[in-house]
Amino acid sequence: MKKYYLLFFVIGLLLLGCSKKKNVFFEDSSSMSDTLSVYLKLANDDNLPYEKRVDYNKKAYAILINQENDSLNRLNLFKVANRFFNMNNLEEYQKVSRVLVEKSKKGKDTISAARAYTYLGDYYTNTSVKDSAFAYYTKAEKLYKKLNDKINLGGIYVNIAILRSLEKDYSGSELSAIQALNVLRDTDEKSKIYDAYNILGFISFELKDYDKSIEYHQKALNLANKYTGNDEFHLAATSLNNIGNVYQNQNRHLEAIKKFEEALKDKNLFNDKPVLYATLIDNIAYSKFKLKHDSELPDLFYVSLRIRDSLKLNSGVIFNKLHLSEYYAEKKDTVKAMQFAQEALKLARETKKHGDILISLKQLGAIDPKKSSLYSAEYIKINDSLQSAERKSKDKFARIEYETDEIILQKDKLAEQNRNILFFFGLVVMIGILLFVIKNQRSKTKELMLKQAQQKANEDIYNMMLYQQNKIEEGRTNEKIRIAQELHDGILGRLFGARLNLDSLNKRQDEDAIISRNNYLVELKNIEQDIREISHDLNREKHALNNNFIGIVNNLIEQQETVSQAKVSFVVDMEIEWEKIENYIKINLYRILQEALLNINKYAQAENVRIEIIKQEKTLRLTVTDDGVGFSVSKKSKGIGLQNMLSRANACEATFDIKSKIGKGTTITVAFPLETNQK
Repeated sequence: MKKYYLLFFVIGLLLLGCSKKKNVFFEDSSSMSDTLSVYLKLANDDNLPYEKRVDYNKKAYAILINQENDSLNRLNLFKVANRFFNMNNLEEYQKVSRVLVEKSKKGKDTISAARAYTYLGDYYTNTSVKDSAFAYYTKAEKLYKKLNDKINLGGIYVNIAILRSLEKDYSGSELSAIQALNVLRDTDEKSKIYDAYNILGFISFELKDYDKSIEYHQKALNLANKYTGNDEFHLAATSLNNIGNVYQNQNRHLEAIKKFEEALKDKNLFNDKPVLYATLIDNIAYSKFKLKHDSELPDLFYVSLRIRDSLKLNSGVIFNKLHLSEYYAEKKDTVKAMQFAQEALKLARETKKHGDILISLKQLGAIDPKKSSLYSAEYIKINDSLQSAERKSKDKFARIEYETDEIILQKDKLAEQNRNILFFFGLVVMIGILLFVIKNQRSKTKELMLKQAQQKANEDIYNMMLYQQNKIEEGRTNEKIRIAQELHDGILGRLFGARLNLDSLNKRQDEDAIISRNNYLVELKNIEQDIREISHDLNREKHALNNNFIGIVNNLIEQQETVSQAKVSFVVDMEIEWEKIENYIKINLYRILQEALLNINKYAQAENVRIEIIKQEKTLRLTVTDDGVGFSVSKKSKGIGLQNMLSRANACEATFDIKSKIGKGTTITVAFPLETNQK
């Protein structure tokens, strides 16, 4: 069980080692201001105290944060982030990385955005927030795919593979590692290819496919041996340790010791990578313990323990103490065995490393039979909790991957899907456009048919009004005939009788004759008055009923006077030849006037209303004025009545104007062109 934690402890070292190389990547920039250059240089000086380096880096950040957001500014901010990372100041590193994300988005800098997402993924990896790390790595993956940046994409796949393996998602980790190898196949990124082989080796180890594990670790070792120059990260020693671990787990301890001792031959390993050096010493000691080669034991365990304790490597310290517990248990020194096992458990609980707690409980259960049941119960409880957490973590990874739409498919299948989608989309767009054109054409046809139907309805209404007016005219004609008969039979008869009587009285000159003549003169005056009144009535009717349309309007005005207390005056230009004016103009004029009078009745509270219909050159103008309460034209929304009037005016290509003020009444003016394009 100890092998699992040891192996992934090495994975963590690989992550840190690869991340630190960022500093080299960004050093090739153009010269900046002297002050900024000095701060960045001092922040990177390992000979200065930690606090001074942090302070210089913060000063550089303060200068950069207020500069223009250009490529040079973002490049220098990456330098600041790298220095915080190398100083292990992760919170400041995360702060600068988030600023870089925002600046990259605003500057539409996809390359910098992808790199900033990677930095945030590194931050959450190093703070053990794996779901957030996975989310940011996935965002970076999406952008690197878009950029076709194989090198950085391969690095992202390596990081994702490590995250998945830490959560025991071995199939997902294996897939990501293989993706990394596929992407990096034609590149010179040996370090990333090395990491991918290492991960595949670890996965095979956990799946107990030891031969495959050794095969992958051997490929990683072969690649490490091809490095020219100094092996800065001691990759060959790391691979030898990994191969030795596999042999150790197979109880092939002699072969394991050979690999561990070969790794220790690496020059400067103790100075450059004391963590790996301590691990190798502990591994040699443990294999010798298993082989019962006790000549250097337990001294080797203590050497490794002192190094790990000085470096505050808590997990390494726990392993060393558990190994010492096993050693002393084998030597029947139960007191020391219990002491080291309990110290390991205490440290594991303090660091809240559940995996370390489990192996500590297992060791205590083996050497303390009296409390074995208690240790076993706690072991089962923690183990169940860990398994539940691992399942949830796997679900989180799956959900994040689903939400970011970054599920990896094979290249050919993806290309085919893209073509199908493009074809389908084009087809849908064409069908959509066709349906829109058809619908639009139908809508226009329907609108035209409605206009025609409305026009016909207007014509029918006007014909009905004319029919009604003709009936009225027929009554009036009958009345005229009756009046003519009265004139003929009544007044003419009276005149004829008076004339005969006056002729007969001309021959007489007596008193009675004079009185009779005077009476007949009075009768003639009465007849004259009757004739004058009939003549005036007929004359007014002649002018008022010059046309049937005016009669219809008069009827409307008479109706207005019956429903409203307002006094209506009507002025019409008698020179208008109504029979030459198109029916649609007369219909809409009538309807507008009708709507205007209706609005006056509802809202105006007017005492006087004036209606004018006047012809001016080629325009027929209707004006309706009232002295009512008025309203604010700018504030009042157009009601249905006003909309109807405006719509009818537009139908005749007429101009519609309304003027009103609160307390000053309202004037509506509609000017109908007598020559329009409407038929």
